[in-house]
Amino acid sequence: MMDRKSVEKRIEKLREQIERHDRLYYIDNAPRISDASYDELLRELEKLEETFPELVSDDSPTRRVGAPPRSSLPPARHLMPMLSLDSTTSADDARAFDERLRKALERDRIAYTAEPKFDGLSLELVYENGVLTRAATRGDGTTGEDVTPNVRTIRSVPLRLRGEPVPSLMSVRGEALLPLDGFRELNRRMTERGGPPVAPPPRNAAAGALRQLDSRITASRPLTFFAYEIMKIEGAQTPASHAGELAALTGHGFLIDYHWKECKGIDEAIEFHARLAAAREALPFEIDGVVIAVDSKRDRESVGTRSRSPRWALALKFEPRREITDVEDIVVGVGRTGKLTPVALLKPVDVGGVTVSRATLHNARDLERKDVRTGDRVRIERAGDVIPAVIERIEIAGQKRGEPFSMPAQCPVCGSPVEADGANHYCTGGLSCPAQLKRGIMHFASKGAFDIEGLGDRTVESMVDLGMLGSVADIFRLEKENLLEIEGFAERSAANLLEAVERSKDIALSRFVYAMGIRNVGEHVAGLLAMHYGSLDAIASAPSDELISIRAIGPEVAASVTGFFSNERNRKTVDDLLAQGVAPRPPERMAADLPLAGKAFVFTGALEGITRNEAKIRVQALGGRVSSSVSAKTDYVVAGIDPGSKYEKAVRLGVTVLSIDEFLELLPDK
Repeated sequence: MMDRKSVEKRIEKLREQIERHDRLYYIDNAPRISDASYDELLRELEKLEETFPELVSDDSPTRRVGAPPRSSLPPARHLMPMLSLDSTTSADDARAFDERLRKALERDRIAYTAEPKFDGLSLELVYENGVLTRAATRGDGTTGEDVTPNVRTIRSVPLRLRGEPVPSLMSVRGEALLPLDGFRELNRRMTERGGPPVAPPPRNAAAGALRQLDSRITASRPLTFFAYEIMKIEGAQTPASHAGELAALTGHGFLIDYHWKECKGIDEAIEFHARLAAAREALPFEIDGVVIAVDSKRDRESVGTRSRSPRWALALKFEPRREITDVEDIVVGVGRTGKLTPVALLKPVDVGGVTVSRATLHNARDLERKDVRTGDRVRIERAGDVIPAVIERIEIAGQKRGEPFSMPAQCPVCGSPVEADGANHYCTGGLSCPAQLKRGIMHFASKGAFDIEGLGDRTVESMVDLGMLGSVADIFRLEKENLLEIEGFAERSAANLLEAVERSKDIALSRFVYAMGIRNVGEHVAGLLAMHYGSLDAIASAPSDELISIRAIGPEVAASVTGFFSNERNRKTVDDLLAQGVAPRPPERMAADLPLAGKAFVFTGALEGITRNEAKIRVQALGGRVSSSVSAKTDYVVAGIDPGSKYEKAVRLGVTVLSIDEFLELLPDK
């Protein structure tokens, strides 16, 4: 028998050996031992940890085999916002992007990095003192789902950082992928076991694997992870460039895809995009474009970010894959908001590895412009997760064509009158229309809205079909006896759902407004309305011209809000919800009461003690706004090191200039 000290040394030695061989196999693609020898090392480690459970640690390779199931995926707030990217398929747009940056940075040429835009699931990995402590999906960019046990099963994710110095805190962004070979192997295994194959694209399979409650299922999926950004770092130097950042990530043990290039200017980046597009089909994983980003971190700080995307990066996407097929019929689908969409039913055709049998025709105006009819031959395209679209009709000499298609006068689902609104047509049945009701309830119960755990899509469909739900307010009338009629419900699950329904009555005003499914009102606009008005009554009675005065709300959104609350059926639904005890909670502070309300800031030069993105977030949280250019309407210019022309313009216009210390004094303590 080994003594404890010897066991500790042997465990540490085994972990080092297994981690080394994981790195050689999954990252360096240079295995040194056989699978059998590797398995022998892992079995010995598992046996020692089983005998001495107090020596098990989160960074042990044995954690990669998966942990017992969890009851849910808890929320995880990101250390820094995970922004999205502006995108285009046009090289001219990329050159215009470059021109804007050169003007802002006052440069003749900008150095960029160009790298693949992975078609996977974006993740944040957090390391504390070098050990992986949390992994989360992107979610809404601020808060995602905690998938730490699942991510630990991905062999290319280091459980402990390599290299020196080890940061005390590091947040890494990257992409989880299911390589094409792994996707094919997964489908082969599923078929051999008598199960249905996993539907493409591989991205959906990767997302499904990472959202499993049982991480042992995730461990059985051949996922990989490519790192591409250090979002936050403490206790170590921040790389000065993105190229340096990629080198640092490699040094810490992350897998970095080698298909990337340092570019001296935008033309080199566009050329790289063309070469990668030509090689796209030969890559071992799916990509949908190239990310062109300013290489210098200082320049990135200088140009800053918008609310949802950085100004210093652009996704130059590939042209969608296209194929030709025949239209067998044209039908109309009804969406959550009642919008009627003509859909072409197609002779099935393979488009980039996906069998396509239906494609959208968008709206009546689009259908009329393309003049697509049943029996026509058409060209279709598929881009990402978007439903394939009909691009154009192809002439066939001597073809006798069918009759032109026209939008129905009555809703095909509920028979209510159809109302035209510009190019679009809408069912007037509202939530009395089953198509709108089901999707409306699903939206109502979703995470960004009432977040009712246990009220999933299938359950909603069953409840509507059984007549239990005729409106969203009926959710709050559910009783245990009703739920026990639904297949899959037992005493415990029924009680859990009813508890979740009761908890959801206490809801933030912004989430309540979003839950109503008002056309053109997403989470961001709902938050603006809540912050501006502070109560449901104030929002409901706000006139259109007043709504338009709110920043980021235009005439279309204003018309949607006033139209929703002027509809008698919608008002009755809202009143019914309130009568059931739903209590929309006003924001803690109104926008007008925030200390920097209405103040416009411009940052110039390198800031010390706070990053430009952090400064922007602090200003916006306090009611201010951040602009990229100085004008007479600017309230403050915050000048860091080497402030440049914006500082000079501020002095010329008489705008108040603050040092970084003076700026920080304006901000209340966190």
